[in-house]
This record gives sequence, C-alpha cells and structure tokens, in this order.
Amino acid sequence: MSNQAKLQIIPLGGLGEIGKNMTVIKYEDTIVVIDSGLAFPEDELLGIDLVIPDISFLVENQDKVKAILLTHGHEDHVGALPYVLREINPPIYGSKLALGIVEGKLKEHNLKNVELNIMRPRDMIKIGPFEIEFFRVCHSIPDCFGIAIHTPVGIILHTGDIKLDQTPVDGQKVDFRKMAELGEKGVLVMLGDSTNAERPGFTKSESVVGKTFDELFGKCEGRIIVTTFASNVHRVQQAINTAEKYGRKVAVVGRSMVNNVKISGQLGYLNIPEDILIEMEDINKYPPEKIVIATTGSQGEPMSALTRMATADHRWVGIKPGDTVIISATPIPGNEKLVSKTIDLLFKQGANVIYDREVGVHVSGHASQDELRLLLNIIKPKYFIPVHGEYRHQVKHAQLAESLGIPREHICVAENGNIIEISEKKIHVAGKVAAGRVLIDGLGVGDVGNIVIRDRRQLSQDGIIIVVVTLSNGLVVSGPDIVSRGFVYVRESEQLIENAKAKVNEALEHCSKKHITEWASIKSQIRDKLGKHLYEKTGRRPMIMPIIMEI
Repeated sequence: MSNQAKLQIIPLGGLGEIGKNMTVIKYEDTIVVIDSGLAFPEDELLGIDLVIPDISFLVENQDKVKAILLTHGHEDHVGALPYVLREINPPIYGSKLALGIVEGKLKEHNLKNVELNIMRPRDMIKIGPFEIEFFRVCHSIPDCFGIAIHTPVGIILHTGDIKLDQTPVDGQKVDFRKMAELGEKGVLVMLGDSTNAERPGFTKSESVVGKTFDELFGKCEGRIIVTTFASNVHRVQQAINTAEKYGRKVAVVGRSMVNNVKISGQLGYLNIPEDILIEMEDINKYPPEKIVIATTGSQGEPMSALTRMATADHRWVGIKPGDTVIISATPIPGNEKLVSKTIDLLFKQGANVIYDREVGVHVSGHASQDELRLLLNIIKPKYFIPVHGEYRHQVKHAQLAESLGIPREHICVAENGNIIEISEKKIHVAGKVAAGRVLIDGLGVGDVGNIVIRDRRQLSQDGIIIVVVTLSNGLVVSGPDIVSRGFVYVRESEQLIENAKAKVNEALEHCSKKHITEWASIKSQIRDKLGKHLYEKTGRRPMIMPIIMEI
C-alpha cells in the first residue's frame, strides 16, 4: 500500500436512525456503495412522503463509483435507488429477489439502461482493487446477504440486517461456515447490525409465527385478516400455508402487498397452492369462515388498506363483527400512535384484534444480544463499527463488543458523514462529508427544506392571516381585507377582525408619515403591528401574509 492510499468507510445513512441505510467503501479511486435505502418521515416532516440520504459526495465523485451492492430488498435498503440512479448510474449487484423488487421500482419511475447483476450465495466479483463476496444471512425477507470486501488493507465484513434463525421458513440458514472462514483469515473491520442490541437473549425463529397462526386459525370462526410488512414473504407464506390447511381462500389486499406477492411468486420465493388466491372483489362470494385476507397497514399508515378498512372507507372490504385481525408486526419507532389508533378503530368496528408480540404473532428480523455476541466471537474482527440503528443501539452494541475483549480504541461509534480511516495500526474519524437528509414531496426531490417545513409547522399550529390592500400613490383605495385560514372563524370573530383592520391602517398611516414606499418595508410594518396585536389578544402567532396591489 502506498503512503497516500487509505481505506475509508463513509456512512451516508443508517447511523443514529432507523432507515435510509447507505455506506460508502473507498480505496484510492474506487468507490463501492452498500445499500441505498429510504426512511419514512417523522411526524414533524409535515406533508413529506419519503426521506433519502444526501448523495452529494457520490455525485461529486461519480467517476469513482463502480458499484452499488445490495444486502436485501427492504425499502430501507433499496428504496432510494430510483432517486439515486437519476444522479449516478453504476452497476447494481444483489440477490434475485432484491433485484426483482428494484426492477419494479425502476419501471414505476421509468428508469432504463440500469445494469442489474444477480448474485448467488458465495458468488465473488472483482471491482477495481476489491474482491467482493456475498454470503447468506437470515432476516425477515428471503435472499439476504452479508458482504465481505477483500481490500488491499484487509477484509471488511458487513453483516447486513441479520438474525441467527436456526429454523428459517425456507430452510436457507445463515452461512456460519463462511463467516468462520473469514474470521480465520482475519477480518480487519466488521460493520454489525445494531437494531436489537438492547434486547437480551436470542430472537425467536420466524417459524414460531407459523405455529401461532395454526393455533389462531383453528379457533377463528369468522374471517381472518392478517397484516404484516408487504416484504415479509415468509410471513405471507405461512399465512397461505395455514389458510390452505383450514380450507380457506386467500385475498391479497393493498398495492405493495399485491406487487410483492406477484414478484415473489414469479421468482419462486412464494409457493402458492393452485386456486387458493382470489380477487378482493370476490371476497363476499365466500362464507366468512372460508376467507383469509392478507393486507398492508401494519404500521397504521393513513392510506393503507387496513386503516381504510378500520374507517369503513375501503372499496371492497369492511370490518364486520366476528372478524379476527392479526397484526403480525411491531410498530416502527414513531408509528406507535398510528398503530394504536387503528387498533381502537378495529375494535369499534366489532373485530377481535390480536396484536401483542408476546402472543407470538410477530418476531423480529434482527439479532438480539446473545446472537450479536456469537457473531462477534465467530468473526473476531480487529476493529468494529456498529451500524443500522439509533445512537443508543450503536452504543449498546459497542459495549457488547468491548465486553468480549475488543479494545475500546478499536471500536468506532460513528455518525453519518464521518470519514472513518482504517489501517493495520488504527481506526479513526479523519473528517466529514455532507450527509444529511433529502426530502421527497410528491414529484419534488430536495426542493422542500427546513424553511418550508418551518412554514408548514407554523401553518399547522396557528394558521394564516392574509391581508389584502390596494394602494394608489401611497393612499389606501381599497381594503384592508382580511382572510383567515386555520386561525379563527371569521364570522364568530368579527370584532377581532375589525380591530385587526384598524391595526393594519395604523401601520399604513405610519408608513405614509415616514414616506416609506418600498413594499417590503410596508409589509414588514404590517406584520409587526398586526402580529403584536393578535398575540396580545389571542396568544397565537399566525403566519401573516400581506398582499399589496397598486393601481
């Protein structure tokens, strides 16, 4: 290795947060990117549809970006690709299922000429100075990979999202042998999934849910509605298998669920018995005890199929007394209120709702503490970087690593944008690149920023007052007229509005006496005078928008 050549790991997303996972590996003039995910907006991001990583660093270095490597097909790992590929267009490498999901997204966004390369477990590719191999891991979607990157400095091992499921539904177990083999060779740095680093013990096997479904389906006399993440193909498979056992037909409801079932079926990841699937418009042709509905909405999303059922707003499916709703997922942090509201609405409609994790209707797709210890002991990395989780998860994972004998100075709890430089002798943060969030609102990518969000927040809290005035040679010839939206109901606040008009006139008179003629200055005077008055009278600070016309 030359003196100038440095091995760098630069996380652009997925650290200190859940979602928008993206990690850059750089050596000399070669960059490979692991994952390209999105996150869903928090409550404060009013009107925002999606959040993706800031890829300005990649755009500035696009001639060096040689590949995007995908660990699996979840939205938080592939969802940003349609937006990223508008800016840079390197080849993409991933499993058949992950690329099948990506292909659907590319068609939806009308993106062509993207090179997709299907990888199988233990496949190896060479990209510049890197030899990259993919190995099987278990998660909550089939066909998941860990990735080992052999660099001139040493091996980087990225676990991807991982759990050590000993009895996976599809029989495809974690490749412990490959991880042990890499550990024997010597792993320079390991990047480990930290999502469940706070949870003691082992994460239960996905097959546990199948047994629970069997018990519940056997007891239910009415319709059964199962909601889970659309990408959790194993969960959908278990629902279909159990429905077949009890002689029930299955209707798939919700756009993302329909798409994923279609893709998974075509690619061979779902085994769908003949004649078991029915169209949702045919549900009422069968008696309730012969129906299972697999649907989206496990996170209480306002426009999801389950939420629309709960509010009696779904075109084909309404909740009836006697229905059993199984919520086979846990709320993503931040979605707890939405999920609770949906559960309440379902109970009001007369459904029996089963939603508690302890009942066994859901298991996590991420390794808990004992599994994380086992992984660290198998891989035996020299350096360790906890990734994929909120900051407390990273810290807990770092503490686990330290308790197993990895020196504290060999552990890097990093943040998005950190340039982590690694050599045989040390690991350290050597600088920072731009790594924020880019907001997607409708068709706009990045055109909504902090100022727009601040304005939306103010509008949502205190509303808006629009003041319309017509001037001629500095004199008022019409108005002021005041329009209120989200502040007060004008017909019930006539005196407040009249007083507000008087304050606007005072501001205009002040401008006339002081010979203030610039519209910006006049508008500022109106805002100040009226804002102070309204706060004194109401304790609220609506957005004030003066409109001045001149004739």
